[in-house]
Amino acid sequence: MLHYLLVLFLSSGLVLSYNCPTECNCQTQETIFCIRSQSTTVPRVPTTTQTLYVFQNSIVTLSQDDFKGLTELELLDLSQNELSEIPDGVFQMLSKLKNLDLSANQITHISKYSFSGLVQLERLYLHTNRIQNIHLEAFEGLEMLLELKLQGNQLTSLPSIRFPRLLLLDLSYNNIPALGPSDLHTPHLEALKIASLGLTSVDEDLIASLKNLHELDISTNQLDEVPQALKQDSLKGLIKLSLAANPLGELRVEDFQKLSGLQDLDVSGLNLQGFPHSFFQTFPRLMHLTAAENPFNCLCPLAWFPVWLKEKGVTLGRPEETRCHFPLVNAGKTLAALEHKDFGCPPTTTVLTGSPIGTTYVPQVATTSPETPRTNAIPPPPPPSEETVSSKTDNYNLSPEPPVSPTSGEHEHFCPPNICLNGGTCNFDPLGQLSCLCPSGTSGLYCESVDEVPEPPKTSPTEVSVVTPMILGKLDAITSRQVTSTSILLDLHRFIETRPHIRGIRLTYRNLSGPDRRPIILSVPATYPEYTLRGLRPNCTYSVCASPMGEKINSRANNSVEIGSCTEARTEGVPLTSLEPWVETKTSVKYTLISALATLALVLGLAVVAGTIICLRKRRHANAGLELELGPADPDPMELEGIKACLENGGNGTLPHKQPEIDRCHTPQSPHFVQQNGGLDYDVPLMQGHCPSNNNLSSLKPSYF
Repeated sequence: MLHYLLVLFLSSGLVLSYNCPTECNCQTQETIFCIRSQSTTVPRVPTTTQTLYVFQNSIVTLSQDDFKGLTELELLDLSQNELSEIPDGVFQMLSKLKNLDLSANQITHISKYSFSGLVQLERLYLHTNRIQNIHLEAFEGLEMLLELKLQGNQLTSLPSIRFPRLLLLDLSYNNIPALGPSDLHTPHLEALKIASLGLTSVDEDLIASLKNLHELDISTNQLDEVPQALKQDSLKGLIKLSLAANPLGELRVEDFQKLSGLQDLDVSGLNLQGFPHSFFQTFPRLMHLTAAENPFNCLCPLAWFPVWLKEKGVTLGRPEETRCHFPLVNAGKTLAALEHKDFGCPPTTTVLTGSPIGTTYVPQVATTSPETPRTNAIPPPPPPSEETVSSKTDNYNLSPEPPVSPTSGEHEHFCPPNICLNGGTCNFDPLGQLSCLCPSGTSGLYCESVDEVPEPPKTSPTEVSVVTPMILGKLDAITSRQVTSTSILLDLHRFIETRPHIRGIRLTYRNLSGPDRRPIILSVPATYPEYTLRGLRPNCTYSVCASPMGEKINSRANNSVEIGSCTEARTEGVPLTSLEPWVETKTSVKYTLISALATLALVLGLAVVAGTIICLRKRRHANAGLELELGPADPDPMELEGIKACLENGGNGTLPHKQPEIDRCHTPQSPHFVQQNGGLDYDVPLMQGHCPSNNNLSSLKPSYF
């Protein structure tokens, strides 16, 4: 018997290796990688294949024979090849295909029948091609589409985009100088990216029609002022906004009053010298700010900014590119690293916790230290000045001569206030050249560089060995930067930086709050430092793990072991607000159905009562006949049991069974046909796919790239 099983196992392995093309990697018959093989044609793969990666090859043309028999295929990645066109009907037989990636090819146009037959397609990626025109009916029939990416092409106009379920649309880096409400019919759109289109304005009616918008990118356009479209009530649910690299004159608080829900703001490259005093009070939920490539004036009016970053816990994006431009003493320094004393504020500066710092200017009184003689032209350094000067004198063996007075000698010398940092002392050499005497541990022309010497650890070697893996784990971890009721934005920067040579990232996520905890596995290129999981359930906890593509994952039943970094995030709940008219129609249907069921239950209850009465009458007639012959008698216990049984059986031995309740992730939620995001309603079957109430929708997975 053992020999028979061994032969059967070896034979199955031979069949698997025989079906797998020589230039491909077939971990299973369902998932096949054919990458970097320089093949000019699509390889023949088993008909059971569900996921096929054929990127970074040299494929020039496609034909229907390339996909013959692949009726189970759900994902096809043909990116980074040399395709110049998509033949009509080439994907006709792939009726189950949900994800198609044709990015980074040389496609120049999209014809009417390029995507015919793809009735289940959810994600279509055409970015980074040379597409100049798209047929007006090219997207007809793609009713299930959730994501469409067209960025990085040569489009000058668009066909009418009508997708009732579309969540993400990226048109960036084309030449489309105007967009109107007639161009987009996407009522449930969550993310709109229209960067670098040459826009001089943003249509107010277009933005008003997108009532479910969470992310808007209008960077690198020709906007000379903050668009009026951003002042509408429909944008109260906006979470992420990018205004970067526009020629905006300035930022005014009144232009952002409607955007109180912002969590991520990008104002890079706007030629900003600072921020209005109460600018960030408009955004109480702000968690991430990018303000790089601006010529900031790091003077006392901006001294509140680094303090505000720390107190509010706001993450500053691209901190190494967020530097001071003026004055000279701070030029080139990173803004977030400056302390309050570095901005040159007078000693009477008062710090107000929880709000921007206010400064009170008073006349500066000339004082003389009891230890070191000073002149009126040199202000006392920031505290603790006396200890610093004494230690400096000991370390550097300075002469006891006092600094040169501005009135001594032939030339007049003047020290600017607080020009020496970190306790340094302004000084002039015999030639009249200004310099700073720096205390121990500092260096530079103005003592601006601090040599940080780590203190020796006080813990034992055993404790150190325990702490080190935890630090490495943090550097290697993935994090969730923002969460809505249906999506999670992942930050993969550290994960990619620690693995510079990986070919891709495998994301595995599962819903920890529902009955079905089976993991969903996606593949993301290593060039994506951020990634958004969409189509999630609200008010649920998700576990997300990242591991390098190619490492095996062992899974049994509903459990899996991921190799890499993991994080957990809980999607937001759904507040009950007013519903749209079409939702009210469904609600009325629901209440009508409930009323009908209540009526049916009443009829059945009456039938039970009638049956009980009939049973009692029959027994009374029988007892009456016996009493005529034998006289009255006490009721028999068995007779009572018979009456009870008759009541329990409804008179006819049957009772209607109670309908089982539908599981809703084990968390209280609004009715299953209503889902809200940012106070706006939409149909839940579009987003939810794991509850039995969703009819014929199995699952809607987020992006796989």
